[in-house]
Amino acid sequence: MDRERVLSWTKAERLGLADFLDDLEGADWETPSLCTGWTVHDVVAHLTLLTRTTLPGMVKGMVKARGDWERMEFDAARRRAADFGPAELIAQLRETAASTRRAPLSAPLDPLVDVLVHGQDIARPLGRVRPTPQEQTIAALEHVLASPFYGARKRLRGVRLVATDANWSRGEGQDEVRGPAGDLLLLATGRAAGLTGVSGPGAERLGRVL
Repeated sequence: MDRERVLSWTKAERLGLADFLDDLEGADWETPSLCTGWTVHDVVAHLTLLTRTTLPGMVKGMVKARGDWERMEFDAARRRAADFGPAELIAQLRETAASTRRAPLSAPLDPLVDVLVHGQDIARPLGRVRPTPQEQTIAALEHVLASPFYGARKRLRGVRLVATDANWSRGEGQDEVRGPAGDLLLLATGRAAGLTGVSGPGAERLGRVL
């Protein structure tokens, strides 16, 4: 995947999300997101950290969290959400939209995955629609399926994914799941909310593990 193209996609998605966030009201920011225990405010704070996290800072956070990656991420997001209000976080998201920096140990496509998925983590609980661009979403989905970080290989073992809005499919299992690529991306990253837009014999199976 061309690095400059990925950076361009990520910049556009960050700026688009910032525009989306401009329209939220105060109470929206305290709405629970698709990430269990995280508010919309927490998720946006997390997104601003992705271009600011250093390796020493990450190691320190892991020590404090006793090796629990999710706890480390949650604690960092909550601290930042406490320090910065919505308008400040939106400004920070715009300021670093074109940044080439990414979190330690992450791959070039991870920032794109983050903004695409977290955009849905925010929009769906608010009852709002945030479209996911086809080419970018397929690239993110391919990356998630190939990366050991997201746990998709175990989660989707025996499941064949088929996009209904793109000429794309992956997997050789007998349990097929059909749906928009954006919903398949949510399923691949462990979000049960993706089940609302899919069908097929594999959907019931995934519903038991997500």
